[in-house]
Amino acid sequence: MPTQTVSPVAYLFLWGPIILVFYFLFIRPQQIKEREHQKMLASLQKNDAVVTSSGIHGVITNVKERTVILRIDDNVKIEIEKSCIAYKKKEPENNLSKD
Repeated sequence: MPTQTVSPVAYLFLWGPIILVFYFLFIRPQQIKEREHQKMLASLQKNDAVVTSSGIHGVITNVKERTVILRIDDNVKIEIEKSCIAYKKKEPENNLSKD
């Protein structure tokens, strides 16, 4: 009894839609999110209230090429990588926006 082989075109019709669904459900949204995060990092300015990826809340006092100086309390400043900033807050905090 001869064995039947499956045509390569049949594999394309089987795997093509699966790959497309995977792309549109997982890969593309992640690329869009990363692009928006890069735009946000490029738009950082002095006095922006931000939250770092480790959960530290503060206000930017100086923006450098790869880092920012973040004031987290009176007389407490830290220098962090821009990429560690998770998001910008909508409103600056009143108690930290002095400068």
